[in-house]
Amino acid sequence: MTNVEERITNDVWHDVWHRRLAGEEGPSFVFVRWVAGLTVYKFRDKTLIGMIHLPALPGCARHEMPIDAIIDRAVGEAVVLAGAGFDALVIENFGDVPFARDALPPASLACMAVVADHVRQAVSIPIGINALRNDARGALGVAAAAGAAFIRVNVHVGVAATDQGVIEGQAHQTLAYRKLLSKDIAILADVFVKHAAPMHTTDIVLAARDAAYRGLADGLIVTGPATGSAVDRDDLTRVKQAVPDRPVLAGSGVTADTVASLLQSCDGAIVGSALKPNNDPSRPVDASLAQSVAQAAGRKRGQVDLFTSSIAQAKACGSDSREI
Repeated sequence: MTNVEERITNDVWHDVWHRRLAGEEGPSFVFVRWVAGLTVYKFRDKTLIGMIHLPALPGCARHEMPIDAIIDRAVGEAVVLAGAGFDALVIENFGDVPFARDALPPASLACMAVVADHVRQAVSIPIGINALRNDARGALGVAAAAGAAFIRVNVHVGVAATDQGVIEGQAHQTLAYRKLLSKDIAILADVFVKHAAPMHTTDIVLAARDAAYRGLADGLIVTGPATGSAVDRDDLTRVKQAVPDRPVLAGSGVTADTVASLLQSCDGAIVGSALKPNNDPSRPVDASLAQSVAQAAGRKRGQVDLFTSSIAQAKACGSDSREI
């Protein structure tokens, strides 16, 4: 990092922090990309991430919806979530059941990249990619193509017995591929991911440390046993204590009734089923439910665009050879 870049970075975070202290609203997840190749990921305070569950994609056995309709639905949900005050989004091929165990069909990845690019252009908050069931390299490719900030990896290290069979973590290959792409895309790794049973250890603390310090994950996610199931708060606390230098997020079962208390035990929350009518992940995001969750987490509508603009202005003052 050059002296100019370091000064600009410090100035941006100084501005962010003092706006927080003054009571001004802004996103908890701040993502700054430098053309020079330096990327800063920062989880500040409590991050609220909303899920966009895509319908079945091309290459999947249940695919029916035209690609244009998939794009329109995803963009519409992204706009709702950003407007409600969510800090970031995750785009996931949830409709592709039964999931491929590892590599997704090329058509599915291509469609995800197109959808993600449209979403990124529609909203100013960061987006992430989860290529179910465990295609980390495919997710990195989609993220690189679409300008996404991070990916989620269900089994980054260790071994898990899942409904797709036995899945082995591929941390080495994932990080090597990220290096090959020359993209600083953050990796959020699940610890004892839902719909799976760990085979390498039953100690969640050991698994968390392995993911963070041997798998070099940038952040960790703790879930309940299944989609929509509440996370065990003891597990959440133990993981956070085990890896205090990594962001730890609650990754399932987060609702408007629980989000505020959960955020007291971790650095952020990923919300999916609670944003949908009848907690049905296959249905589109409901605006009133999204607003209820965001308000319960202390968010206000319209905060993101205003705050992102202030960061862009701060960055522009430092060097006209680089851009957000």
